[in-house]
Amino acid sequence: MDVRSKVYHYHTKVAWTEHRKGMMSCEGKPDVEVATPPEFKGHPGIWSPEDLFVASANICLMTTFIAVAERAGLAFTSYESAAEGRLELVEGKFQFTAITIKPTITLESDADAAKAKELIEKAEANCLISNSMKATVTLEPVIR
Repeated sequence: MDVRSKVYHYHTKVAWTEHRKGMMSCEGKPDVEVATPPEFKGHPGIWSPEDLFVASANICLMTTFIAVAERAGLAFTSYESAAEGRLELVEGKFQFTAITIKPTITLESDADAAKAKELIEKAEANCLISNSMKATVTLEPVIR
């Protein structure tokens, strides 16, 4: 299957509910309450666009790594990652200027450490979300 020759469309909806809150929806998936973050007079404890932006890069790296590792036959027992996005005022406008993703990959064999590092770097280079972002995505993997 040649994925590169295809076009895909993804649809979401957002509806304002009250104050600085709304509901994000996508057909066939659970609704998610969303809001402006507290630092912009929003609400704590609710997913914000900023959270979702950083999470998108983090999730995409994980799912791309899983696919790449599966094709390469890498045996790993766990994958976890934390991501931090840097939002700052640039020329009078807020924008994400960097996202740092810190995956921790636990392997079945220490002998596969170099292969795991190569594959996580390949996954980051092929992650469609980070490739679509203006922000620089930095990878800081931990291989166990």
